[in-house]
Amino acid sequence: MENEAPVTPSNPLQNVPIEVTISVGRARPLVRDLLELGENAILPLDKRIDDPVDLLVGGRLIARGQLEQLEGSESGQLAVRLTEVIAPGQHEN
Repeated sequence: MENEAPVTPSNPLQNVPIEVTISVGRARPLVRDLLELGENAILPLDKRIDDPVDLLVGGRLIARGQLEQLEGSESGQLAVRLTEVIAPGQHEN
């Protein structure tokens, strides 16, 4: 955008939190199969365990990465290591 506010230390927008959604995959079950799901059911996704995850902001793809588990005091906490950042203006979904 031509009228974007510059990102500078004095820009108040820098302190606004934004939600990033991490998409690990999609499932497309039939409604009848979905209605039969119960506790401990397994719903297969369209991705494999080592496939990259998508990072989305406002429904737009901004990056891809790999899931990792933090160590130390944050042990067990999930995180994403970025492997690809989508360039502004590059339209992927």
